[in-house]
Amino acid sequence: MRGFSDLSGCGVAGPPDRGARPLIRRLRRHLLPQGEKGRSLAAALGLTLFLAACATAPPHVTPGPTPGPTPAPAPVEQVQPESFADLPGWDAEDHAAAFAAYRAVCGAAHDPAAATVCRRARSTDNLAEPQARAFFEDNFRPERIVGEGVLTAYFAPEYPARKVPDADFSAPVRPRPADLVLGGPAGKDPMRRLADGSLGPYPDRAWIETSGPPDALAWMRPEDLFFLQIQGSGLLTYEDGSRIKALFSATNGRPFVGVANLMRDKGLLAADKISGESIRAWLADHRGDEAQSVMRLNPRYAFFRLAPDDGQPPIGAAGLPLPAGRAVAMDASRHNMGELFYLDATAPILTGAFPTYRRLVTALDVGGAIKGDIRADLYLGQGPAAGTEAGRVRHTLRLHRLVPRP
Repeated sequence: MRGFSDLSGCGVAGPPDRGARPLIRRLRRHLLPQGEKGRSLAAALGLTLFLAACATAPPHVTPGPTPGPTPAPAPVEQVQPESFADLPGWDAEDHAAAFAAYRAVCGAAHDPAAATVCRRARSTDNLAEPQARAFFEDNFRPERIVGEGVLTAYFAPEYPARKVPDADFSAPVRPRPADLVLGGPAGKDPMRRLADGSLGPYPDRAWIETSGPPDALAWMRPEDLFFLQIQGSGLLTYEDGSRIKALFSATNGRPFVGVANLMRDKGLLAADKISGESIRAWLADHRGDEAQSVMRLNPRYAFFRLAPDDGQPPIGAAGLPLPAGRAVAMDASRHNMGELFYLDATAPILTGAFPTYRRLVTALDVGGAIKGDIRADLYLGQGPAAGTEAGRVRHTLRLHRLVPRP
């Protein structure tokens, strides 16, 4: 699945070659002084539900012998070896549940040492609590990624929909347009094929929404569609009770602009009330031009395709079903899919949030705004309850990687 959290943010232009990542990680771990203190890039991330983002334009190349400026290198991850006794809340972890989730998805890891541990886990049935804890402690060693960052959360939404529009269900679920192609310097940027065959940037949300009669796959309430586009996929239920999956197909390539801070600055929402739940409620209460003007502050637009409801969890970027509460979206340029992490997330800033999230999780997904070494988006499951919880997660994150023992 293209990241459930469709939150495009600032970051490096693209991930390093997958084959080079193990070498990069070894250099990060062994060339830096282990005790050196430093600030993580993620510590500078804004604590908002939907992170504001920036777009990096393709570099302008001027003919001539004078080279352009050399880009600044990305901050290098610093790690600190530790023991399991150093992990806050490790004794209270549900190791049996963590092992069952890990065993189901550990095949996403391609590092030889991680693959060996995965085979070991799959050679046995699910383990009870003492044995599951011993498995992790015998097969991994923890290391803390120095610094602090941000934990947010996402979910698989369920929304009512209609096959024909009406006064409430007026927002079309649009398929990927025929004129949207991939281009740009790396051949991966959404572009618009113009009438003369040339390529240009794909227009923004406002243009798309006013560009003529849509070839709608379904019709939703405007605020529901806005959140479906942020989450990246979801389940639609029609009036007759039938259900269908709306799956991510493409975006227009425009940067994501979070509306949370903008709504706070305009006095539309109180600073301690900016959750996904409160944003959606405000948009519903102000449906029409007022809500539309707020949503159009975000130029990014997502397109979808429909698929039968198979009753299975959504598929993450690693190609595996996402176990609720045990999968995270992470920056694929900093971490490999299938890596195992321990979250220590505290100090929530939203009313009604759980005070801590301390648990073992596996990196199985990505998101456009999930950038930096200490940045994670926790998948919490499907439906309204998961959505309410996810909208309140905005915690300070300390991240611990579990490295397979030789």
